Amino acid sequence: MPDLSAAEKDFLRRKHEQTQKLRAEYLKQISNPFKHATGEGGTLFDAGLARFQAMRVSNYDHFKPTGVAFRAGFFAVVLPIVVYAWALKTERAGREHQYRTGQVAYKDRRFKFI
Repeated sequence: MPDLSAAEKDFLRRKHEQTQKLRAEYLKQISNPFKHATGEGGTLFDAGLARFQAMRVSNYDHFKPTGVAFRAGFFAVVLPIVVYAWALKTERAGREHQYRTGQVAYKDRRFKFI
């Protein structure tokens, strides 16, 4: 990485060292043979995962409705349902109209009694 400055190289070196420390600690805890003998066990506590789960749980406590959020919900949820329902209704109504006016013979109908 010759194109990096000294500060960037130092930052990457410290980041790599921190990653190696965390990896060594994880391997130490996961391979401890006495952990399950005391009744403890299960999964390791991960602070980052705990913060992420806490953020997901408290998301609605900090939600502020805005026009952007309304539009996103409307166009992603409400509008597709309404358009699909309208398309189904018009297609079925048109087919029913053709059946009732005799434009489609009974033998050619898609759903019929024998």
